[in-house]
Amino acid sequence: MTDLTIRHHGAAGMRAMREEILALYTEVYAGQLADPFRTPERFWDRLDAYANRDGFAMVTGHADDDLVGFALGYTLPENSRWWTGLQGPHADDEEFTREDGNRTFAFNELMVHPSRRGHGFGHALHDALLRRRTEQRATLLVRPDNEPARSAYLRWGWRMIGTVKPFTDSPIFEVLVLPLR
Repeated sequence: MTDLTIRHHGAAGMRAMREEILALYTEVYAGQLADPFRTPERFWDRLDAYANRDGFAMVTGHADDDLVGFALGYTLPENSRWWTGLQGPHADDEEFTREDGNRTFAFNELMVHPSRRGHGFGHALHDALLRRRTEQRATLLVRPDNEPARSAYLRWGWRMIGTVKPFTDSPIFEVLVLPLR
């Protein structure tokens, strides 16, 4: 197995890697780029918005000097809209959905090049991103039909708490939560 070198980045580091990140994105989503929600420009707009948030962090994985994958996220701000439209047992639980700017880390992206999957790189990136977090919990969204990712998250200790449609043109996602402390 090729060794994975993990590097930590803030917003400026992510922006400096724009071309590499978008090249990886177009490989991963090659069959879906015609969907307006999946265009590289729309994806970059989302990443750029995440990078402007407090608590933003990104890790990249490199093997043989090539970008293999990345993971990133940010701390949900006070009164975050993250939970808006949540369907499930916690939908009306104000204590569960309350954010104070320190409570929850939004794990926004985990992406590994298709040719590099199956070597534990995704799990390594996942753990590297979460290892330094000080929040009580993390949350993420995963498509129900993305069985490889969904299964991995559940194996890694995440639990499904409901569904949400975060954007008018996005698919419905499952909402997962992981305690961090």
